[in-house]
Amino acid sequence: MRRLPGVLLLAALSCTTVPVTGRKELNLVGEGTMNQLGAQTYTQEVSKAKPSSDAAATAMVQRVAKRIADAAEANFHPKYQWQATLIDDPKTVNAWCLPGGKIAVYSGILPLTQDETGLAVVLGHETAHALAHHGAERLSRSTLMQLGESGILAAVGAAKPEAAKPAAAALGIGSQVGIELPFSRSQESEADHIGLVLMAKAGYDPEKAIDFWQRMAAYGQGKAPPAFLSDHPSDKDRIEAIKKEMPEAKAAFVPHQ
Repeated sequence: MRRLPGVLLLAALSCTTVPVTGRKELNLVGEGTMNQLGAQTYTQEVSKAKPSSDAAATAMVQRVAKRIADAAEANFHPKYQWQATLIDDPKTVNAWCLPGGKIAVYSGILPLTQDETGLAVVLGHETAHALAHHGAERLSRSTLMQLGESGILAAVGAAKPEAAKPAAAALGIGSQVGIELPFSRSQESEADHIGLVLMAKAGYDPEKAIDFWQRMAAYGQGKAPPAFLSDHPSDKDRIEAIKKEMPEAKAAFVPHQ
């Protein structure tokens, strides 16, 4: 029997299953490595930003992040040390969740989320990227894998900021911090699906997700898409897909007590 080349054999043995969708994905990077990478990148990005002094908005972000995190822990059992920060940046319409549960929300997205449920749509979607190991999948397919895990971590910790950009891009930090097109459209659609179920499990009405994405569609008319929408599915396709996934999400919905 012909042997597979080492890399192909490793790839064949390194498939993981995405929660909710059940898709098989290539994953050559250990969870501990990804969580460390997420923590390092989070520290770097937050250190460059201005934390919000809006106590009410910060408390809301913490509440929603905790409920999303609790639902993720209860249903998908990630080994995360959750942390959330609201960044004072009204011009940036963006949010992200890195491997290990490191969450950042930019204040510019809050007028569009409007309330806790709208924010839950965003944080459910972003947390879904981490739960689905989308960053690891991107790293596994990128030339960074030639460095090995220790090389990836060394690159992120390097003194030169540009050394961290490829890894940060794989983790999904958007163009507002100098990196283009965080995730592929297929990963974005998958994050929509997982995030919809996750917000429902966290006790947020998934029907409200349609309202949020309609607001995002209206916001994007006639202007360049914000970082949060980089390389995302079209508004029409996204909303139609969410409508098809709604019965699954509604079945998972338990109103918060």
